[in-house]
Amino acid sequence: MSDIFEILLTAGFWAATIRIVSPLIFGTLGELICERAGVLNLGIEGIMTVGAMSGWMWVYQGGGLWGGVLFAACLGALFGLLHAGFTVHLGLSQHVTGIGITLFASALSYFVSRMLLPSATTPPKIEPFQELPIPVLSDLPIIGEALFSQSPLTYLAILAVPVTWYVLYRTPLGLAVRMAGENPVAVEAQGINVLAVRTGAVAVGSALMAIGGAFITMSWFDAFYFGMINGRGWICVALVIFASWRPGKALVGALLFAGLEALQVRAQQSAGAFIPYQFFLALPYVMSILAMVVMARKAKYPHALLVPFRRGERV
Repeated sequence: MSDIFEILLTAGFWAATIRIVSPLIFGTLGELICERAGVLNLGIEGIMTVGAMSGWMWVYQGGGLWGGVLFAACLGALFGLLHAGFTVHLGLSQHVTGIGITLFASALSYFVSRMLLPSATTPPKIEPFQELPIPVLSDLPIIGEALFSQSPLTYLAILAVPVTWYVLYRTPLGLAVRMAGENPVAVEAQGINVLAVRTGAVAVGSALMAIGGAFITMSWFDAFYFGMINGRGWICVALVIFASWRPGKALVGALLFAGLEALQVRAQQSAGAFIPYQFFLALPYVMSILAMVVMARKAKYPHALLVPFRRGERV
């Protein structure tokens, strides 16, 4: 137990937590925006894979880092539009379509990477985003290294939380998005195109998911390989439920999971061979499931979530 407290008091632990939480923030906010508009996007795992591959490939082929982020976001938005075309406009099952998008996007990412690099035996590396220390603040003990000596994409992820909250709760656009997931008939009565609102929300949310995937290959690691998303998309879906569809609580949930993820790596080293390492690997996911079960009992989900909207019909 004392070893755990020592770990919690180190700057390296908190720096790793912030680094791990960054792609989860992008993915969770993206999923939250989609679901707030009434659309469940289970294509998140595949969209994050596309973002990871496309951003990395852009840089590997000679493009700039920020160009890679933008390219990943655009591809993510395209897959979001594909998902919205089936679910919003055709009214097909959001569950089935989302799983199909994940399978298609993941397989396409691996296929394209193999086609462009057929002779690569090991994943080629790029020069990723470097740490960007903030003067003065980065010199603060513990918190300085953890919060103010991160990559630019991490700062962007943290900034995205208050921006998403402000747009959703303080702007007419955010009100339209939330009402599209609560009472789309009322939105239509105001002369607003519900289908357009939902489609736009899914496209923007999917772009954020893809940026989360790009973070992994362009700011965390420096290469793309099969299976590197490793279920983070599904964790983001669980975090949205944990957060009761609120950006602030989503950040808290993401930090909790990231902290457990960072802790398990260090706890393995402390425990040595006394406890099987599989126990530590499973710990963050088990705790996330338990937290989701507890919070889901009190969560107030958007009333029109998963309900297709057709003009002239009541939800």
